[in-house]
Amino acid sequence: MSKNELLAIPKVCPVTGESLYVSELTSAKGEVVIRGKFALPEQDELSEEMRDFLVVFLRARGVISTMEKELGISYPTVRNKIDALLEAMKLEPFKHDKKSEAKAEDRAKILKQLEDGEISAAEAKEMLKKAGAK
Repeated sequence: MSKNELLAIPKVCPVTGESLYVSELTSAKGEVVIRGKFALPEQDELSEEMRDFLVVFLRARGVISTMEKELGISYPTVRNKIDALLEAMKLEPFKHDKKSEAKAEDRAKILKQLEDGEISAAEAKEMLKKAGAK
């Protein structure tokens, strides 16, 4: 039996709307059956859009500039989607010092201004130098 032959697990009961759990697992040949109350993986509770975004994130190896190109969205939008994905998976981002995080946000704002045509490339370069970017 291939994965293509299997149906997706429903997320809620079609009658009551309540959440579901897996109660039985069967081996591919049907020789072994395991019964119990098994939780669905948290990834299964993500929306299809979030799962697709996660696939792009993994294929881009977490390189945000690659994600921007592949998805056709800006750096701040990618960051917001990553934050939403972390929240949906009940994960906390790693803690970094506030200075480097603030610098990253400053760089993102400058790049967004450049993208929107609000500043020139030369202005962006100068602003990035002052913000501590290399």
